[in-house]
Amino acid sequence: MRLTSLKFVSEKRERDFNKLNIYSAEDLARHFPRDYLDMTKVSLLKDAYHNDVVLTSCEVLNVEFNRYARRPYVKALCQQGGFMFSAVWFNQPYVAAKLKPGKYLFYGRVQNKFGMGCSMVNPSFEAAGANSRLKGIIPVYPLSGSLTQGVVRATVRQALSKIAISGYIPYSLQSKYALGDLKRAYEKVHNPESPADVEEGSARIALEEYFLLISAFKVIKGGRDDARLNAYSVCRAELDEFVARFPFEFTAGQKNAVDEIFANLKSPHVMNRLLQGDVGSGKTAVAFAGIFMAVKSGYQAAMIAPTEVLARQNAALLEKYFPDYSVRALTGSTAAAEKREIKKGLASGEVDIICGTHAVIQGDVAFKNLSFVVCDEQHRFGVAQRASLSDKGEGCDVLIMSATPIPRTLSLIFYGDLDVTSIKDKPAARTEISTSIIPERKYADMYKYVAEQARLGNQTYFVCPKIEGDDEGTVMSVTELYDELKVKMPTVRIALLHGRMRDKQKNEIMAAFRNKEYDCLVSTTVIEVGVDVPDATTMIIYNAERFGLSQLHQLRGRVGRGAKKSYCFLLAGADTEEARARLSVIKNSTDGFAIAEADLKLRGGGDFMGTRQSGRMLSEIKNLKFPVETIFTAKALSDEAFSGAFDTRVLTRIAAEKYESLKDVALN
Repeated sequence: MRLTSLKFVSEKRERDFNKLNIYSAEDLARHFPRDYLDMTKVSLLKDAYHNDVVLTSCEVLNVEFNRYARRPYVKALCQQGGFMFSAVWFNQPYVAAKLKPGKYLFYGRVQNKFGMGCSMVNPSFEAAGANSRLKGIIPVYPLSGSLTQGVVRATVRQALSKIAISGYIPYSLQSKYALGDLKRAYEKVHNPESPADVEEGSARIALEEYFLLISAFKVIKGGRDDARLNAYSVCRAELDEFVARFPFEFTAGQKNAVDEIFANLKSPHVMNRLLQGDVGSGKTAVAFAGIFMAVKSGYQAAMIAPTEVLARQNAALLEKYFPDYSVRALTGSTAAAEKREIKKGLASGEVDIICGTHAVIQGDVAFKNLSFVVCDEQHRFGVAQRASLSDKGEGCDVLIMSATPIPRTLSLIFYGDLDVTSIKDKPAARTEISTSIIPERKYADMYKYVAEQARLGNQTYFVCPKIEGDDEGTVMSVTELYDELKVKMPTVRIALLHGRMRDKQKNEIMAAFRNKEYDCLVSTTVIEVGVDVPDATTMIIYNAERFGLSQLHQLRGRVGRGAKKSYCFLLAGADTEEARARLSVIKNSTDGFAIAEADLKLRGGGDFMGTRQSGRMLSEIKNLKFPVETIFTAKALSDEAFSGAFDTRVLTRIAAEKYESLKDVALN
């Protein structure tokens, strides 16, 4: 059903909805609230922490509009039981006409900075009193263009009344386990009468989505022919001799991983294995052992990485450990003549090992006898990209590596088509990273420390969650921090890096940082997958509470790559109980698997298994909050559905169609 068939949806409004990827009434039903206002709970601002988002009642005493400031703003002087505070709206001049002295309900973020008084930035507001339209539990939606919360709420209600909603779980299973009606679940999420309605509705919708995803994995695995075609002639003694080339002894975890790969390559089935482990756990060395088994047996091997700098670093290591074989690097910046030479060598078999980026996946790259494929930092590659590389050989064995551990129970569900190997220990030589939570009043001391480290030849990463700032001023951006640091540390060489830059520019900046042409690198999370920079000893993360714990752990792993003592400073933008609890996990643990388990427990299934973990298929439900047990229930239902007692032909078709929509995105 087209959006313009709904009341009050003009073509202009339809375009605004389109910007949110909403094109039909069915899409509207799946546009889930990002938050809820509990109008029965009004907070006192004097008790609020900095950066808390609260609903509060107050009396507006005075309103003024400063149209001549660099950023025009409306400012209101307010009081709450004798407690004075201000409210500020940037670039919203219409607020001055709507807001008059009197009593209001404000909803927004509190700024309670050290020594600067209390304020609210860009709060939404409505006149308080018995006639207020906001009562009970009110959904808050993501917006775009001229859309308002009122318009979206009304339009979603219309859509729900006009469409039918059916699920994928067989009706007999729904009856057997007394699962709630799916349409009623949508109504509870969009029009809840209590917080319990939100929880119940979210869990029921998530159950349906995870049931289909897990069923899709069953379809993938069930339809795959995994009979081995390539025979590896290498013996165990030869493999042990290769492992002995490394200047360190493999850990127990690395040895076990090599054993599993060796057994897999000698088995009658093709290998399709996930190797996960912490940053610095030695996954690359294990992958090299697998590559050795391939080339020693007369086959070719390929290794791909998400960035050119990382690909060239891996290629240099391969050349070091495979001096008797032809190793080449192929990336987007490889010169045209060299590309032709490399492609000719791959087709003829002259090149034994290729290491590169997405350039290796291109259609005109052909191999003589490719048998072993490695995907480094696999969450940056889609299913189709991995498949297009392995399809360049007959019956290729695939090893995909991830430095972002997920709990074992979830890996068994979401990597149902893969065998999973985990390296849980670290090399003895790996230095521990000291982690601290830094309050705002100590920022000046931190900058002095960074400048001193630069003088000593040590380098620092600064990481921010956004590229540009916002009107609320609550989130530090890389552009703002870059300008600020150049003033505060004028003697320090500082570089800027973010995702909007061209790949060539990003690669050049990262290479220059590694070569010590810069002392500090101000970046977004694009450095989460990066090269080893031995002299990088300090990681500073702004608004750390906005990152997942596993992502913070991954970022922290960018330092401590050399022998020098390293540090990670977490700067929290919100001093809430939840933020303190989450950041204390990172402060007190360096075990990525334990951190992943804690992250799952603290954030729940809705946050933990978001788009980065599960692809676009689950992107619509990322705003839903539900217990992780919902995912395990979905697996149990899927197992029962495919047990043979049910006709799964329709489910198999739907799951296969859904899987097609996942092919170009990463599943980690």
